[in-house]
Amino acid sequence: MQAHHPLLSIAPKKLRPTQVTVGMAEVQAKREQWSQLGKKKRRQLLASHWFPGVLGPKRGVYIVDHHHLGLALTEEDVDEVPVMIQRDFSWLEPEMFWRTMEFNRWAHPYDQHGARMGYEAIPASLDKLVDDPYRTLAARVREAGGYSKDAIPYAEFMWAEFYRRRLKLRGGEIPGKAMQEATLLARSHEAAFLPGWAGTIA
Repeated sequence: MQAHHPLLSIAPKKLRPTQVTVGMAEVQAKREQWSQLGKKKRRQLLASHWFPGVLGPKRGVYIVDHHHLGLALTEEDVDEVPVMIQRDFSWLEPEMFWRTMEFNRWAHPYDQHGARMGYEAIPASLDKLVDDPYRTLAARVREAGGYSKDAIPYAEFMWAEFYRRRLKLRGGEIPGKAMQEATLLARSHEAAFLPGWAGTIA
């Protein structure tokens, strides 16, 4: 077991995800932000957004956060990104690796319908991640101040699941009406169990 956390430089296309879905609208927004940055600003962004990772079977590098940014940088053909290795689990068999990852809340094997999947459903690369528009809705409500950012892993997936059971979204678009309803729901007693809940509207 390693005592230090090495910082590696890895091509985004070689990073292994630890979840099944992302909000593709968020990925697109990050691509647009990246395209507007000059070389210096891009270097600064990468330097300040290292990816937390875990070494897995066959010494694969599995990231445990920043999946949206990782996919955006993959699609922008970025050569390499900094990855801070949190733990070395490369010696574990795949099944025990994934069980250990999930126990540590470093894996989220749920599909775009919120259904629990087998570990084999987690894609081998970021460009195979699937769109979950409810994940985008959850992020937009947080950005609009509907609830607070929380350090609990996969907090926004919990919000996405909350909305999936209450709102109908058609396709990947999020209409203004859905945003209004979602923001009101975020401040309701129904959402009081969720991470980052900000209390009811006075």
